[in-house]
Amino acid sequence: MGKKERNEKFYLVREDVLPEAMKKTLDAKELIERKKADSVWEAVQKVDLSRSAFYKYRDTVFPFHTVVKERIITLFFHLEDRSGTLSELLAVVAGCGGNVLTIHQTIPLQGRANVTLSLNVTGMKTGLDELLMRLKKLEFVDTVEVLGSGA
Repeated sequence: MGKKERNEKFYLVREDVLPEAMKKTLDAKELIERKKADSVWEAVQKVDLSRSAFYKYRDTVFPFHTVVKERIITLFFHLEDRSGTLSELLAVVAGCGGNVLTIHQTIPLQGRANVTLSLNVTGMKTGLDELLMRLKKLEFVDTVEVLGSGA
């Protein structure tokens, strides 16, 4: 019959309750990933872990950021209705490395328009706080709010 199917469950666990061997396995994996160690042997030596413990946990423990593959946020803007405002707003998002998934803009009323952007921020070069600060600094932006985030 082929490979036995497993019904795997995953848990999010705070670092301070992890066994020391799991923490050291994560440290060793990071050394290897960042090219700070040339081999498993060198990595486990650096973190004071046995190779058997490393191999026991290496495929079962992961940093949270590697599990969350995509980060999607939704931003709401209240903007002054001027020519080129949306283009300038999108240029700031692109300049930070955000990928626009959806755009929704209302018809301007009384010189103002609402815009909602859904962004994939996985590949952003800057943090979300930096992006929000840059967007708020735009002269035509009255309001920026994070409506939601998730994967």
